[in-house]
Amino acid sequence: MIEAGATLGQVRLSLPLDPLENRILLCHALRLPRVALITQSERVLTPEEAALLAALVQRRLDGEPIAYIVGEREFFGLPFKVTPAVLIPRPDTELIVELALERLAPQQRVLDMGTGSGAIAVAVAHTRPDADVTALDVSEEALAVARVNAAANGARVRFLRSDWYAALGAERFHLIVSNPPYIVAGDRHLIEGDLRFEPIDALTDHADGLSDLRTIADGAAAHLEPGGWLLLEHGYDQAEAVRGLLSARGYGEVRSWRDLAGIERVSGGRRGA
Repeated sequence: MIEAGATLGQVRLSLPLDPLENRILLCHALRLPRVALITQSERVLTPEEAALLAALVQRRLDGEPIAYIVGEREFFGLPFKVTPAVLIPRPDTELIVELALERLAPQQRVLDMGTGSGAIAVAVAHTRPDADVTALDVSEEALAVARVNAAANGARVRFLRSDWYAALGAERFHLIVSNPPYIVAGDRHLIEGDLRFEPIDALTDHADGLSDLRTIADGAAAHLEPGGWLLLEHGYDQAEAVRGLLSARGYGEVRSWRDLAGIERVSGGRRGA
């Protein structure tokens, strides 16, 4: 029970979540920096603050992701606004940003497909302001969030509403990256944890988990410059299948890369000259 009149120190010890989540919700509810939880430990909560904090804690106990409760998540060292219209950016996806940056020559063109919150596109554009970055999504609600994130982080990104390549015409890029829906339809994880609250169409292709990956690989050659790279994030058990579909479509230098947990998380290949 969170009561008005309790001190900040007392409340911090009494909250039922893990220490990190307690800190995040306290800072968010009281609009305090992290250090204030220590320097203002004797501060007394007002009735309004106690009620707000209790409501936030209950939302978390009901399973709602912390990122949606506070409306923000850090990715690649940058703050990103998140809403239920977009997936919550995850540390695993930072791998595809790192791989993209390693392959990006000065002033080259990059395409991010299914951008969601804009995490990949904005991180690339922020790190490499010389790059010409385009990001696509079929969801106008997602694009609205992505535009806010680009502006907030000073990243120059062109956003287009598009069902995969449909709006691109004959445009070509030196690098195409994507973190598409890849969870198999009916996977139990879709009804567990944070995934219950995230947009279902951004999580699963409602098929075998590979259909969107195939669509992207099928169309990429027509939009890649000779020698350009295609990089795809995928599920923990899909690396071999994705390498196979890239090889079958004529991509060279096909390989997979492991994330910090040692899981093959990104696979890619290079278009021939």
